[in-house]
Amino acid sequence: MKIGKTTVTAACALAIASSGLLAPRLADACTRVVYLGASEQVITARSMDWRTDVGTNLWLFPRGMKRNGEAGENSLEWTSKYGSVIASGYDISTTDGMNEAGLVANVLWLVESEYPEYDGSKPGLTIAAWAQYVLDNFATVEEAVRALEAEPFTLFSDNVPGEERLATLHLSLSDASGDSAIVEYIGGKQVIHHSRAYQVMTNSPTFEEQLALNQYWKEIGGTVMLPGTNRAADRFARASFYVDAIPRTESPVETIASVFGVIRNVSVPLGITTPDQPNISSTRWRTVADQKRKLYFFESVVTPNIFWIDFSQADFSPKTGKVMKLDLGPNQTNIYSGMANAHFQEAEPFRFLGR
Repeated sequence: MKIGKTTVTAACALAIASSGLLAPRLADACTRVVYLGASEQVITARSMDWRTDVGTNLWLFPRGMKRNGEAGENSLEWTSKYGSVIASGYDISTTDGMNEAGLVANVLWLVESEYPEYDGSKPGLTIAAWAQYVLDNFATVEEAVRALEAEPFTLFSDNVPGEERLATLHLSLSDASGDSAIVEYIGGKQVIHHSRAYQVMTNSPTFEEQLALNQYWKEIGGTVMLPGTNRAADRFARASFYVDAIPRTESPVETIASVFGVIRNVSVPLGITTPDQPNISSTRWRTVADQKRKLYFFESVVTPNIFWIDFSQADFSPKTGKVMKLDLGPNQTNIYSGMANAHFQEAEPFRFLGR
């Protein structure tokens, strides 16, 4: 099911809020924003909020890699058409990344997610490779949405490593033209929200309800009052206001600085714990993807420097390109500065968590 841009009223937003849908849920939090700037600049930023070290490293994948959905005998199979740079989770999943066409994929927690029963009638795809499947196969959001609407696979999930809870995620996509889509599984059915207007995504509630709540804050106006808590709905409202409020400058350096300011504004300070709000977790790291210049910036909250990967200096060729890894260390404490391409080391690709 595909849903286009939705119009909602402040009354609807208040009804949602008063119905208890914003009650605390056991989840981990993140935020994703897309900036649409001058001179066709498109920048996608995200924060990774998690209660413990998420075991992140950066990986460079060339074109031509043979993949499978890790579902056993009836796994989805494909060969990557596009190279990508990704941030892993526990080195068993792709949590964030950009491919060489400028398509960005991010997975964020959504506790309301319910996936279809995997019965083997369609090829299976592990949720750990969901984002990578999109990065490997598509150059634009439109292409990805068109393919996903056909539902060529059954998505299945598994427990978070070291925990007794299912990984419940939704997927955001943005491309170099500024187009966006949000893909969720609600009640076992795929729901796709596709519009250039969908620049922000956080966690609970579902995306449709986030839009309704944000409409309420838009009518108040961000210069009058903005919600200041770390809850997902409040972060959505702040990110939506600031990503539109920052200047449309021709300077890419100033643009990157502004977008980093937005994603930091919706981050959660390291060490914050809120016993009665278990859905709030400390920000571990942030990424900013410049989809015009093909630069992928990374910032760990425990190191002093931002660094980046320049796609123009990366070898994505299926003939000469190699799988490369940038070791970020425990809690992403390894320090890099400036362009970090030279620090990648050849490595065996990780295996996606599956069956």
